[in-house]
Amino acid sequence: MYNNWRYHLFDYYPKIMKYGITTVIAILSFISISAPALADSVVGGDCTFKGKRLSGNVQFVDNSFADIKIQIVDSFPDLNVQKVDSLPDACGKWREVDSSPDFTVQIVDSFPDLKVKYVDSFPGVP
Repeated sequence: MYNNWRYHLFDYYPKIMKYGITTVIAILSFISISAPALADSVVGGDCTFKGKRLSGNVQFVDNSFADIKIQIVDSFPDLNVQKVDSLPDACGKWREVDSSPDFTVQIVDSFPDLKVKYVDSFPGVP
């Protein structure tokens, strides 16, 4: 029917455009949905935040001059914290003190630096 190759190309052009655009939209949707899950954790691989190691002696303060602002959550924490009485030597092990802290923490309800979940075992980055 058509003697020229250009006519055949235009017969397939709507299909190429339809499936090509659908594929591009699907790929972009997948990337936008999975990007937050692939983002780096707030807590560094060496268990630090803003240069502060997230283990050791911690003092809870009520003022805005705290080193870290945390929010206590039950799910999707940035750090699992275990309160201990001695030797807070591992990531996420905190001992509460009144003087000479390694870092200070303020507990807030919104806009935290870190989301923390208190645990009885397996402290650290989830």
